[in-house]
Amino acid sequence: MTRQTRTGKKHETGRTIVTKTAYGITSDMVVEDQDILSKVHVPEHCVLVRDDMGYFIVNKERVDDGLACPFRYDTQYRKSSNQKIMEKLT
Repeated sequence: MTRQTRTGKKHETGRTIVTKTAYGITSDMVVEDQDILSKVHVPEHCVLVRDDMGYFIVNKERVDDGLACPFRYDTQYRKSSNQKIMEKLT
């Protein structure tokens, strides 16, 4: 049996991450623009967050907790949430 040598290439998805983390929520992602917040209903215990894929709402406890947020990689939730928020902003 022959072993393959590693080429050192990494798999590329074609997606560039513009936030500090690919899966967590950091404080620099929290939307503080009052014009945007006045158009979107955000419950008191939650915050509006924006990343490279759009807007979504998460619990405040998720910000800077060091854990992965399932809402960042749940594409079904992201599509519906972002679509609803964008409808309110336009």
